[in-house]
Amino acid sequence: MSMAAAGTGTDLAVLNRNVPMEAYNLATAIMDSDTRLSDDELWPLIATFATFDMLPPTTTPAEIRKEGALAGRREWLTRPSEMFEILAGVDRMRGTQLAQTYYDEAMKLAHMVGSLDRFPSDAELRAIVGFQKLLRDNMPTAGATAAATGGPAASAEAKGADEPPPEPEPIEPLEDVLAELDQLIGLEAVKEEVRLLSALLRVQKMRADRELPVIDSTKHLVFSGNPGTGKTTVARLLARIYRSLEVVERGHLTEVDRSGLVAGYVGQTANKVADVFEKADGGVLLVDEAYSLIRGGEKDFGREAIDAIVKNVEDRRDSMVVILAGYPKEMAELVAANPGFSSRFPKTILFPDYDDEELVAILELICGKGKYNLSPEAREACVVWFGKHQRGTGFGNGRLARNLFEAMVARHATRLVDVSEPTDDELMLITPDDLPPPPKAGHDSLTS
Repeated sequence: MSMAAAGTGTDLAVLNRNVPMEAYNLATAIMDSDTRLSDDELWPLIATFATFDMLPPTTTPAEIRKEGALAGRREWLTRPSEMFEILAGVDRMRGTQLAQTYYDEAMKLAHMVGSLDRFPSDAELRAIVGFQKLLRDNMPTAGATAAATGGPAASAEAKGADEPPPEPEPIEPLEDVLAELDQLIGLEAVKEEVRLLSALLRVQKMRADRELPVIDSTKHLVFSGNPGTGKTTVARLLARIYRSLEVVERGHLTEVDRSGLVAGYVGQTANKVADVFEKADGGVLLVDEAYSLIRGGEKDFGREAIDAIVKNVEDRRDSMVVILAGYPKEMAELVAANPGFSSRFPKTILFPDYDDEELVAILELICGKGKYNLSPEAREACVVWFGKHQRGTGFGNGRLARNLFEAMVARHATRLVDVSEPTDDELMLITPDDLPPPPKAGHDSLTS
């Protein structure tokens, strides 16, 4: 605060007096967001702020509700406060971290308010997440990153259960992991869902730490979307979020597909599934293309794997999290195929296809990592090139961007092969001539 005062000419005493008011504004705005105003949240409000002479100590929750004293307070969450803008201004001038300190303390308070009710309301959680995003959007941020660039994936068999259990991941500050989530290109609806989930878990943890009742809810998820839409990247971030909130003990991500779960002989599949769950215990298990477990004839052991997954999910419900991933239509069929799935995987997060501009942004990140640059004309040509691809089941998304990059690099090399002494700029610059032809109608692949 002293640095803030020195940096703005604002009196330090004034700033210090404004801190309780800032806290009151935030607390009451969160409470008003669902208009519930329960006794469980109003009594602590009165007890806290009566000490600052901001509420009469004899006030009761009934009087606050009757007088509508908090009506409209939620509007405070729609724009950064004057105090936050002062601190952010000092940061810009002096390279300090005052706005970050404000952010950290404000989010602690917001989640504490959310934890006062026995059952946190969805409206309050959304208000917390929205305010969190508002503050982050008004602080300097790092550049965006791609959620998935479609590089070669290691096979599930290569990550088999024979490997020793990994060491526990470090417990990171939750806000650092959420900041990485924010940097992903696109996926706005996915980010919102993950933040809501994080807010709920954080509130529930605060209640559990104070030995208050918590909701007994499943943490398992279904990720639904085409390849290359960032499902694995978000799963890794979720594993770190769960570790930060101490939902899991190790916080590692284990990836597996059908080949890592289904055996070729009677009685082996259940053991194979058990081995995978043992390896993933204490972290997050991502079952990719999970819908393939219901494919095959009567002699196929995929359904045996489903039964074994349901059993292991129940047996380890408090020690790990399972995410089933795959195409939207097929994943809905999978969840419906076994009654145990629908109850244990009640929440689905949809990963939409990237639009043309988002794909070009991903492509630019890949180019940057490879020390290539898109000329302005090449960038525009890439937008058009992506637009020629039909969206639908199997659309490549980030993998398509990766494939385009590799094709452009090959054509760029061919174009420069006869240049005896190319300059650095020539070696790095991608032009429209380096783009492969757009796909034929009805085709989406570079190999079409």
